Amino acid sequence: MKLILSRKGFDSSAGGVPSPILPDGRMVSLPIPDKLTGIPYADIKLADGESIASPVSQLTKGRIPSHYRAHLDPDLNPDSLPRLPGWRPIFGQTGAAQGHLRKNEVGKGSLFLFFGLFRHVEYNEGKYVWQKETKPCHIIWGWLQVGEILELGMSKPKGYDWAEYHPHFNRHGDSNNVIYVASPYLNPDGTHSNKTKGAGLFPRFSPELQLTDPSSSSPTVWRLPPWFYPKDKKTSLSYHSDLKRWRMRGSYCELKSAARGQEFILDCNEYPEAIPWVHELLEIFEAIT
Repeated sequence: MKLILSRKGFDSSAGGVPSPILPDGRMVSLPIPDKLTGIPYADIKLADGESIASPVSQLTKGRIPSHYRAHLDPDLNPDSLPRLPGWRPIFGQTGAAQGHLRKNEVGKGSLFLFFGLFRHVEYNEGKYVWQKETKPCHIIWGWLQVGEILELGMSKPKGYDWAEYHPHFNRHGDSNNVIYVASPYLNPDGTHSNKTKGAGLFPRFSPELQLTDPSSSSPTVWRLPPWFYPKDKKTSLSYHSDLKRWRMRGSYCELKSAARGQEFILDCNEYPEAIPWVHELLEIFEAIT
């Protein structure tokens, strides 16, 4: 199995601000703007039915109003939009990032862990504002295990009417356009458990989901489990082959993560410790849901 740390959502360049951690602890990954889609921010809902348009507009100080269109991808929350029968969580990729996934043989059974830049907000005088004492951090916010791969290429596959709203179903003439459809259930180690869905959101912040080292002033300095360190000539997390990026710090591993790049891939055959780590994340999901 391949494990992919996949950077998605608002950041300093796409959207211009972090995604918010709301006062009740909910994490809301904000999809980046995309004028080519037909999905306005006003139409995208949280699990409680609230539109994401208000936090987007308020936190960007009006630069991204509610009628602007969003690139809702990955699309993991069944309540985000009205759905046609048969809907399943999906994620699309193209260009150099998809080339990187293909080169590293990311396929059926591979597991995406989506992370993004987040910061705590508070509600003050009817508006969302950033908590002054907090700083932006990289945090894992969702997952998708691949059940199907749709090579869209020059034509749309039949039988997927429920997915035609998705931005990648409308990239005409893109030969490297691919959609990953979630498996029904998460099965990282071959146990065929039907306990956890194949894609979902971590609904609330938990310190265990934070990649950024709490002691660092930079969100790109990560604190990881020690087994991530590429010792004994193991293939490192992709885009991080330079050992100068890595340092053992006693009980954990420090990584100066790449500021660019969307898909960081780890081969679980070389790093079998990744499977128990995924199970630990799922235990966190159960605890905070």
